[in-house]
Amino acid sequence: MISRYFQFESRRTTLRQEIMAGITTFLTMAYIIFVNPSILSEAGMDRDALIVVTCLIAAVSTLLMGLIPNVPIAMAPGMGMNAFFTYTLVQTYGMSWQAALGIVFWAGSLFLLLSLIGAREKILQAIPQSLISAIAAGIGLFILFIGMKNMGLIVGNTATLVSLGSFTVEVILGIVGLFVSIVLLVRGIQAAILIGILVTTAFAMALGKVEFPTQMFSYDLSISAISFQLDLWSAFKWSLIGPIFALMFIDLFDTLGTLVACAHEAKLVEKDGKINKLSSMLNIDAIATMLSGLLGSSPTTSYVESASGIAAGGKTGFTSVITGSLFLVALLFIPLIGIVPPYATAPALIIVGMMMLKSVRNIQFESYEESFPALLTITTMVFSFQISTGLAIGFLSWGIIKLFLLKVKDISWVMWIIMALSGLSLVV
Repeated sequence: MISRYFQFESRRTTLRQEIMAGITTFLTMAYIIFVNPSILSEAGMDRDALIVVTCLIAAVSTLLMGLIPNVPIAMAPGMGMNAFFTYTLVQTYGMSWQAALGIVFWAGSLFLLLSLIGAREKILQAIPQSLISAIAAGIGLFILFIGMKNMGLIVGNTATLVSLGSFTVEVILGIVGLFVSIVLLVRGIQAAILIGILVTTAFAMALGKVEFPTQMFSYDLSISAISFQLDLWSAFKWSLIGPIFALMFIDLFDTLGTLVACAHEAKLVEKDGKINKLSSMLNIDAIATMLSGLLGSSPTTSYVESASGIAAGGKTGFTSVITGSLFLVALLFIPLIGIVPPYATAPALIIVGMMMLKSVRNIQFESYEESFPALLTITTMVFSFQISTGLAIGFLSWGIIKLFLLKVKDISWVMWIIMALSGLSLVV
């Protein structure tokens, strides 16, 4: 029955192959169970509840991706979007995490509307590749900076803005975890980031920096502290149009970029270049983001780590079913997950940021009209500590340069709307 539903024979795969692929994907992206609660808890949310919600959202959305479009792609709260949630919406804009969850829900609703009318693909086609690459690189550099800050490697300095921190035991442990992960990545170990987190936590425990939990397992999976606490009306304001659209763009580029990359790896692309069941996958992504707002997390997105499971032989949605099921199993180990300190998860931020920075190579640096807006996007995101501001300035500067060069035809009607919204968000 499983073989028939997931089309094992036509896709030339086996049950064992799909199970191993699902385990591989889980091990590659399991770090999010530790990292997402670590970031979102800085917004004032309950960390234990966040661990449960992270596992639940990853499990449900990944299972949906496997059961409906039948694709080997996993989902979870996205890196970059959780940083945007905490450091831009809550800490910079000063809004409550409840209102920020409201923005997540409205953004998810907008995603779904755009997906249903087929507009998300048109938006992606309208935005220059240099800016898309710059957005990914800028968020990557932003996350990397946050990771160094959380580790204590970088600290504030009134004279130079930032400086090198003191080499305390916690900082040294974080550095050890970072190099463990890097070496394992070089060796091609799929669970490199997860192992680095566990090694750092183990050393911290041995040195008495972390207390061993009183129980190994827990069946008390309460999420009431953060679930269904979203403030929809506080988030529905003109002054927040910038953050809502910024969140939409981040998720748009993240999701479509991942789906395109993984679809090619999984041979889900037709001869004409169209991706099979793309509409269904985008709809699930939008619904998962709305679910994130309801349960209490930043938006959910498709994970590029799915490529590891595809490389291990995953060709059907049963790979995702295995990955999603393992996230449910992880719920039993909440007490163990809860002891992981922030400096143990900081290396994961640095490595993920480094991976996202790779997109900078796609920027046409020999063309000033493309590279200058891209550079403004990247630097403004990091130096202003606001991802949405970097997006707005990047879009506007690109349009202004085109206008001065009298290349009005290069600006599509979609880009005119994006530029207008960017300008409005800066003014408001």
